Amino acid sequence: MPISVDLYDTTLRDGAQGPGIKFSPDDQIRILRALDAFGIAYVEGGQPGSNPKAADFFQRAKDLPLKKATVVAFGSTRHPKFAVEDDPNIRALLEADTKVVTIFAKTSPSQTANVLRVSLEHNLRLIEESVTYLRAQGRRVIVDAEHFFDGYREDALYALAALERAASAGAEALVLCDTNGGALPHEIAAMVRAARAHLPKSRFGIHTHNDSGCAVANSLAAVHEGATHVQGTINGYGERTGNANLSTIIPTLQLRMGIPVVKPAQLANLTHLSHLVAELANMAPRDADPYVGRDAFTHKAGMHADAVRKEKSSYEHVEPSLVGNRTRVSVSEMSGRASLMHKAAELGVQLERDTPETRNILARIKELESQGYEFEGADASLELLMRRIKGQYRRFFKLHGFHATVAQQGDDIQAVSEATVKVELPDGLIQHTVSEGHGPVDALNGALRKALEPCYPELRTVHLEDYKVRIIDAQAATSAKTRVMIESSDMENRWSTVGVSENIINASYTALVDSIEYKLLRTRGLKAK
Repeated sequence: MPISVDLYDTTLRDGAQGPGIKFSPDDQIRILRALDAFGIAYVEGGQPGSNPKAADFFQRAKDLPLKKATVVAFGSTRHPKFAVEDDPNIRALLEADTKVVTIFAKTSPSQTANVLRVSLEHNLRLIEESVTYLRAQGRRVIVDAEHFFDGYREDALYALAALERAASAGAEALVLCDTNGGALPHEIAAMVRAARAHLPKSRFGIHTHNDSGCAVANSLAAVHEGATHVQGTINGYGERTGNANLSTIIPTLQLRMGIPVVKPAQLANLTHLSHLVAELANMAPRDADPYVGRDAFTHKAGMHADAVRKEKSSYEHVEPSLVGNRTRVSVSEMSGRASLMHKAAELGVQLERDTPETRNILARIKELESQGYEFEGADASLELLMRRIKGQYRRFFKLHGFHATVAQQGDDIQAVSEATVKVELPDGLIQHTVSEGHGPVDALNGALRKALEPCYPELRTVHLEDYKVRIIDAQAATSAKTRVMIESSDMENRWSTVGVSENIINASYTALVDSIEYKLLRTRGLKAK
């Protein structure tokens, strides 16, 4: 096995092609920042020639001060009808201005003949010319060998010849792709061995899909055979049944196979990263996911729970805190203090391990979770909760009431939303304000700003960057609880807050107030306990 492996994340491209997933431009940048902080080596940003949104991402990403991640542009070999220097896709890859580009290339004879519709030799020239040209323009090139495992079964010599052309032209990594997702681990292992034996000086990677349920196992089998570059997506998002799940692969490589891929402190943020990406994808986190799922370290009452209390390794294959998760026992109290202490330290909140206030914080978190709150991806609300219980909380205003209306006349007239709020400031001054907006939540935000900004002018720098709504208990139909996530920024920092209610306006108000109070705590200071 290799002593090191590079992680290549394609959540923003392959993951975004999953059913129901759509990332906003701000979502894309937030995910890029999170992947960089986590220690991912390569982040594939998408196909710059496909749409203006993709091109805009690369422009924004170029100015980010990334610590670890290299942003990668993705595209194909040149089109048969264009010379390489005139090919729009190749030009778009260069205009993205990334140090590394990844191009996918046909390695299957049937795909070459029936999809690309060129001769086998012509396809090999497309590969060679594309890599050679990109290298001449100063780009490092990774080649995704599309349908490699199907192509190898069909004609092993041709599949290997395609790899040869890419390698001889200067590709720094040859990524073997199980594009259909139908290969099994023993097949992956045998074909990776064959490819490495044929090109012993080349570096190999693996890209798998999960159509046979083996994407993670196939990726690990490839690493076991010497692959040093692993592609996948956070939470396994992707087309059809998804891609290889990096949220499972990363801890398995590091904790089970002894191959360090990120720092231990970064690995401890894995659960947070997984849930953050789920929130931004507007997908519910999967409770049964390995390592990061809520149930990954949950034990029912009886023999298992009793054994885990005495010896955690009885039914836990790794220490949950190593991946930012915690042990749960579903029918009896379990402290979860280690996870809480880690998060509190991260947020700058001092907690003692066994004190009434720590127990109160845990109890309150559990109570709110049972109501539908989710604090992964809402650190600002979590920090406020901790500080309120610790007494490190200043009340900057008191709500006396709010009212929101939506009025529409006729079918073709845009609805008008209006909100009024009545708040009391610390000096006893009552502010009663009204605002219109693009919807009741926007109007409510405007009314709050009118009431508070004269006293707290720093709120003028705060902008709502994102607003997401999720129905928690859909079976309750129109009376279902709603969870609202709001992301705010002040041009220097970003923070996220959460609110839950059967009433979407109430849920939004809770998240809005947390956003405002978090900003004021940062600028006006804490109340000492």
